[in-house]
Amino acid sequence: MPVAIEGEQVKTLTIPQVKKPDVEVLGWRGYTWSAVVRPVGQTAKFAKTTLEAAYDHRLLPYPLMRTPFQMTSILLGYVFFSLYAGPRLMAHRKPYHLKTAMIIYNFSMVFLNAFLVYEFLMSGWGTTFTWRCDLCDYSSSPQALRMVRVAWWFYFSKFIELLDTLFFVLRKKHSQITFLHVFHHSFMPFTWWWGMTIAPAGGMSSFHAMVNACVHVIMYTYYGLSAAGPRFQKYLWWKKYMTAIQLIQFVLISLHISQYYFMEKCDFQVPMFIHLIWMYGTFFFALFSNFWIQAYVKGKRLPTATKEEKLKKNGVINGHTNSIGNVSVVPNGKPLKNGNGTTAHSVNGHNQLDKVKEV
Repeated sequence: MPVAIEGEQVKTLTIPQVKKPDVEVLGWRGYTWSAVVRPVGQTAKFAKTTLEAAYDHRLLPYPLMRTPFQMTSILLGYVFFSLYAGPRLMAHRKPYHLKTAMIIYNFSMVFLNAFLVYEFLMSGWGTTFTWRCDLCDYSSSPQALRMVRVAWWFYFSKFIELLDTLFFVLRKKHSQITFLHVFHHSFMPFTWWWGMTIAPAGGMSSFHAMVNACVHVIMYTYYGLSAAGPRFQKYLWWKKYMTAIQLIQFVLISLHISQYYFMEKCDFQVPMFIHLIWMYGTFFFALFSNFWIQAYVKGKRLPTATKEEKLKKNGVINGHTNSIGNVSVVPNGKPLKNGNGTTAHSVNGHNQLDKVKEV
């Protein structure tokens, strides 16, 4: 099967013929080896040949793109460090205070993702694309090469984002290292390597990258302000809407890519990518919806101010006693005497203060 790149025939792919081994000649052990192991090797060889033929050679100058082994090694090391080595390394250490580093990192990511959004717009989405059936451009035109470049920068930014987890580990915020967090951070660069090798100038399949970069501008702005200290906390009332913004992201991705299924004709070169992106949007919508329910509907991760407002109604904050001035309020209705002879009662959910004299 000839494969053409930029109008030229590069090589012809042939599917190797597998000859069924004879059980009587090989014996059962030899037959099992031939029947199981040999097809795996032949499949791997065929996949390698197919990948070499489909590989977009405009990517050769870019780091981490020649083979999948570098990318896979980094991601396996990331998962191992996040779930095993990192927590054990910090088990008997105090958490690091990384305020300055986190502020610099988060606002750098804001500028990087803003740059990505701009480049995606200038590479087609704000110039020549119809926002419907936009094909991959395999030419060497300036706009096509610009799309290849911004697609690689988006791919590379996913490796930079692995630092999110490093900060969690070093600050001993292990509760933040959830399955959703680790899976999302490792899944994106892995799948993007394969997408990049075949369709770096992705046409309609690059829409989700542009939307993702938009969302990350907002996210890292929040993280940067949050890292700046308590004086900015009053501006972070919109924390609970961060997950809602991500849910909107996946809805937009799924809706845009779903157009493909309702068009009379769309000759997008890699239809498999359409199906994978639709599944990606739907799958992550389900994961983030579950996170939203657990975090905010059930109240497990409500902002501190919101939790306190709810709990103050009962005279208790976070399961501990409240303090009013120098008075401790006990939720069981029993008075607690302090050094100034002041006692506090909780009656029917209301706090009552009585002055008593020390005897």
